[in-house]
Amino acid sequence: MPQGQPSVVPDDGLTTRQRRNRPLVVVHTGVGKGKSTAAFGLALRAWNQGWPIGVFQFVKSAKWKVGEENALRVLGASGEGGRVDWHKMGEGWSWVQRDAQLDNEEKAREGWEQVKRDLAAETYRFYVLDEFAYPMHWGWVDTDEVVEVLRERPGTQHVVITGRNAPGKLVDFADLVTDMSKVKHPMDVGQKGQKGIEW
Repeated sequence: MPQGQPSVVPDDGLTTRQRRNRPLVVVHTGVGKGKSTAAFGLALRAWNQGWPIGVFQFVKSAKWKVGEENALRVLGASGEGGRVDWHKMGEGWSWVQRDAQLDNEEKAREGWEQVKRDLAAETYRFYVLDEFAYPMHWGWVDTDEVVEVLRERPGTQHVVITGRNAPGKLVDFADLVTDMSKVKHPMDVGQKGQKGIEW
């Protein structure tokens, strides 16, 4: 394990071990590719630790089969690591507004209500709220409420939130924030997404 020294040691009264094991809120945002992919990479680490994992996929189509879903479901059912539950709440692509926007909005709110119940019950140790930045950015879910619920969550529950345009209040509250910038992308020159790369 790396034995790096932190540049700052807060005067918070916690021991090094207590501080190290503090549950985190992680945000992956920005216009670059890889936000969800990075979150699912963290989920693999959580699975390896034997932690129960809840994936809540907001806004993306419930019919869309991402490769990580199949892989994590197989791993979760293997009995070797943590269990994995996968929840889908959306009917349309996260970056396209469709006629079904009101339906998407309702499903996003329902999804957030389920996350709140699971956090209160400590159902999972690791949560991926995939594309959850969008419902907050669009005003479907109240960011102040999200921050308050995450601040008051019991136990040692880690939460990763992905999506472009993460609200500033969420970014300010989170423990770890990565802004994925785009330098180049094949779509810039007309190449559509492909198997094994996008899904």
